[in-house]
Amino acid sequence: MSEQPLLNVSDDNLGKVEIAPEVIEVIAGLAASEVDGLYAMRGNFASGVVERFGKKSHSKGVKVELTDNGIVIDLYVILQFGVSIPNVAQMIQSNIRQTLKNMTALEIDEINVHVVGIQMDATEEGPENN
Repeated sequence: MSEQPLLNVSDDNLGKVEIAPEVIEVIAGLAASEVDGLYAMRGNFASGVVERFGKKSHSKGVKVELTDNGIVIDLYVILQFGVSIPNVAQMIQSNIRQTLKNMTALEIDEINVHVVGIQMDATEEGPENN
């Protein structure tokens, strides 16, 4: 596993519940992919290699950090051409916050959306056949 500690969610008479940061990455990635206007999440070289072998990486483009102030999530996204970047980014933030609240009862300190690219339509890029 990673060096990051587990998040303690519950500690009652039955025992304790802890959530690994990797779980939060997957939930955030799935919640972001539900938003219209998102083309893709930006991953690193390793996630690209894994996807070529047929395994989908749901945490691609998501980084979770546990800080003294709380949980900070950074997303690296590619949006579709023609969408309102501020509106789509805000919808991504809202959907992730709500999904994580429903599934884990965790409060998120920050959700930072980094737009790293715009996907142009293939029909507009390609040369016209005359």
